[in-house]
Order: sequence, then structure tokens, then C-alpha cells
Amino acid sequence: MRLSIEHLTTYRYDEEARHSTQYVRLTPRSSPRQRIIDWQLEMPQTPLVSSDGFGNILHVLTMDQPHSSIAILARGEVEILDEHREDDDSGLSPLVYRRFTRLTRPSSAIREFVAEHVAVTDTATLERLMPALLERMSYTPGATHAGSSAGEAFAGGQGVCQDHTHVFIACARLIGLPARYVSGYLYSEDHEHVASHAWAEVWYDGIWHSFDVVNQMRRPRHHLKLAVGLDYLDACPVRGVRYGGGPESMHASAIVERLDQ
Repeated sequence: MRLSIEHLTTYRYDEEARHSTQYVRLTPRSSPRQRIIDWQLEMPQTPLVSSDGFGNILHVLTMDQPHSSIAILARGEVEILDEHREDDDSGLSPLVYRRFTRLTRPSSAIREFVAEHVAVTDTATLERLMPALLERMSYTPGATHAGSSAGEAFAGGQGVCQDHTHVFIACARLIGLPARYVSGYLYSEDHEHVASHAWAEVWYDGIWHSFDVVNQMRRPRHHLKLAVGLDYLDACPVRGVRYGGGPESMHASAIVERLDQ
């Protein structure tokens, strides 16, 4: 499957910001499952390029002059292959992904949920956990925000892919399995579907296994991976700090189209 992606993120400030730094994880890596044919980032200034501790490609955009807006455009073409196995070339031990964070720390309600549904520690059990979690937490845009924790979203019974992923990761780590957050894109024939997406990967029997709770998918054939981390804050496409600027508004739009139909 060959896909075209265009993702525009725009920040606007009520006042001029004196300085800002944006950490951008919007460049995918090639792997046995995805081949990057062409990829470009457009920013107001030339960023520094490196990789972070999780092996993600990281661009650091620093704006030292006064500015009232920032636009970041990522676009390119990729080919999604039929490989189920996702090679992990970061050199990071999977055991790192057993650590809970503020966003993935399990509440007592999540612990009870796991005790009720998990009897054996394996991927088949986790696969059965997906529909149970989606039934418990309906997909409801606007019910949570970027800082909502797994416990908060689970208690509210609503959330988006970020929240379902955080809760699922909490469940996997509770039973002793390394689990990581994945940010990326999802191709869907339904144009109402949000193209920017998140799902979980769980380490079991020496490989990473994908779990997309919202779409109830185990094979990521329609998914393009951007970045991984312990939670959303490690893998989110754009995250930054600034001095000045006052209140801000952020608008992001992502379009994923299939080219080989």
C-alpha cells in the first residue's frame, strides 16, 4: 500500500513570543514494515536534526526573534509493506517500557479491570482485552485533553486514541509486559476518520506486537509509525516551550491518501 501524507500544524499567539523551541517528531524511519519513498519538513527556520533516547528522528526548531505564529508542514510518500514484525533498531532495552509514567499510572479501577479480564499473560489475552476496553471507554472526541491521564480517562469512560492507548499500556505493564506508545498516521477510506493516530506496542516472545484499541486492529497494515515512547509526551508530533506570546491557539490537520488503488 502506497500512501501520501500531508500534516500541517499551526500555532498562533495573541501577542508576539520572544523565544520558542519546538521539538518535532514528524519524520518516520524506514523499517521492514514501512519504506519511506520521500519525506519533507517545512519550517520557518532550519532546525537541528538528531535522534532522541527512544530512537526517534528529532528536529529542534528554535525561534529567537519575535513571532506571532509558527507553521510546520510534514509531507511525503511511503509504502506500507505486509511485514507483521516491527524491527526495533533503537538499541534500547524493552524493559525500559515497563516503567509507569504520570499519564500511564494505573488507577485502582484499572487494576480491577485487569484482574477481571486477565488470567494469562499472553498476546491472546491482550487481544481479548481490546473490545472490553473499548466497551468500557467509548471513542468521544473532546471528552479529554492532552494532559489527561489513563486513570482520569478510564474513570470518565470516554476518550480518544491517545487515552485508549494510555490505558492499554497501563494494563500491559500491570501484568509485567513492556508496552510503548506509538504516534503516527492511519489510512481509512472513511474521510471522517482522524488521520493522525496513536496505538500501542507490547513486547512478547522477543518481538513487538501492535494493538490499535480504537479500530480493534492487530495487524498495522494501514498504519505509518512516526515515533515511540513511554507515553504521549515522549512521542507526540510537536511539543515545545516559549517565552511570551500570551494565550495560543493550535490547529492541526492531517490528510492520508492512498496512491496505488
